[in-house]
Order: sequence, then C-alpha cells, then structure tokens
Amino acid sequence: MGVVFQDFRLIQRKTVLENVIYLPRILGFDRATQRELGGAALDSVGLADRGDAYPDELSGGEKQRVAIARAIVNRPELLVADEPTGNLDPELSQEIFQLFRDIHRQGTTVLVATHDPTLTPPADHHVLTLDRGRLVGDAYPGRAGAAARIAAPLATSGREVIG
Repeated sequence: MGVVFQDFRLIQRKTVLENVIYLPRILGFDRATQRELGGAALDSVGLADRGDAYPDELSGGEKQRVAIARAIVNRPELLVADEPTGNLDPELSQEIFQLFRDIHRQGTTVLVATHDPTLTPPADHHVLTLDRGRLVGDAYPGRAGAAARIAAPLATSGREVIG
C-alpha cells in the first residue's frame, strides 16, 4: 500500500531520488534496483530530471508529485491519498488528480479523500460520499441497489467501502 499525504512529508536533507527510494532501501533492494524503481516512479510523475534536487528547491506541485512517486515506487495494489491537493492551487490540483487517474489505469486501486468537489473522478469510477462518518452517497455505474445503502451508517468492511 502506498500513502500520499497533504503535507508531502518529504525528508528535507535527502534528494528527490533518495526520498523516492527510501522504502526500497529499507526493504534491502540492491542499489541498482533502487535506482531503477526510483527512476521509473519519478518518470511516471514527470520528474525524471529532478532526482538530484532537494525538496526546498521544488514547487508545491513538484513536492506532491515526489510524494506520489514515493508512494508508488513499489507498485502497490492500493494507493491512499489523504487530501493530496489541499495545499495546491486549482490548476495543480487537477494535474495531481490526473496523475491518480493514470496510476489507476495502470492497475492500482486509488482511494482519495478530499473536500474539493471540483476534483471529480470519471463517470465510470466508484465514488463514496461521507458526511460526519455516515455514508450519504454511493455512486458506482452498473451496480444496482447501491442507493439503497445510502442512509445506513458507515459500518461496512474496508473492502466494501473501497468497492
């Protein structure tokens, strides 16, 4: 599982590449594999040329893309993003959300928690709407009966909630 936070959580004294390969390094991957995985992750978020930069040299959008690269470096089945665009302007927010769509197209389930109603997924994606811990909306194209569960408190398993 990969996780993307609103506040990036990058290690300031490490380069972009070092931030991205932190987990593969801890897991004991050899140096060549670390660099291969890190380079591929940075390329997938459009930052292949920024591996030697430090976080304080990056824009907010670039920092969030580094955080996304770090979260996908091990090709997780699930990516959880908690308010990933909260610190970004609307244009950058759309770019980040497009990255999540691209990641999803590559086979990763992406779960995004956001308060921004302008960041809507494509019509064929499962969207759950919560209000104070209660499920108030469940839109999933092609699944009959989803609306019947809307009034129920959020008491289902994580698997059912994710879809």
